[in-house]
Amino acid sequence: MTHSHHHPRTLEGKSAVVTGGASGIGGAITKLFVARGARVVVVDLQEDAGRALADGSGDAVAFVPGDVSDRDVAERAVATAVERFGSLDVLVNNASVSRQKPFEEQTDEDWALAMDTGLYATRNFMLAALPELKRTGNASVVNFGSGAGLNGQPNQASYAAAKEAIRGLSRVAANEWASFNIRVNVVCPMALTAGVAAWAEARPEQYERSAASVPLGRFGDPDRDVAPVVAFLASDDARYMTGQTVMADGGSVKLR
Repeated sequence: MTHSHHHPRTLEGKSAVVTGGASGIGGAITKLFVARGARVVVVDLQEDAGRALADGSGDAVAFVPGDVSDRDVAERAVATAVERFGSLDVLVNNASVSRQKPFEEQTDEDWALAMDTGLYATRNFMLAALPELKRTGNASVVNFGSGAGLNGQPNQASYAAAKEAIRGLSRVAANEWASFNIRVNVVCPMALTAGVAAWAEARPEQYERSAASVPLGRFGDPDRDVAPVVAFLASDDARYMTGQTVMADGGSVKLR
């Protein structure tokens, strides 16, 4: 991570909630948001990682431990943003959990997990944030989709369904909330997270094939390839963009 003075302060004075913001892509987003001048409420189940991030970020990060599928956690995150930072300008719904198995093997529990942490968590955080985002008068919501949903990735039925549902919800909210100047966009990343790195180590040939099939020839880096796209969508540089799905995936999916 470069020092903050190398970063354009495109999020100066903005306050954000980032779900799953303690590590992986969420952690990269939190760190870049802070470097660009934002203050962030991190919501995460990983208490050690969350507290370490908050401790290492001065007053710029507040940590709210909890499960994103719990509606009370969404309310608490929004209240924390207002208490600590005075307002809420940006909501990033990054967290989600799912299990990979063939469609006919996915249980009701598997579906509930994908929907609760994906679709319903996104819905609950959006609803909890709405009064504050309205008050801001210039707000941005960034939700997370997935190439798994766009491509119909095998073994991802419940996850793909939740992610595509998030895209549908995001488009409707983009239309309904435009009058409040609340923008709602979706980003679909492809990144070398810890999970992907473990897979790369376990199945190097499969990983190499996968990376080679990306037009830009590699998996994205959470810090340099994904977080800056989210920071752009959160910033006033993207003030005329809403209802869009933005692929941060090396060219793997070309929307039309």
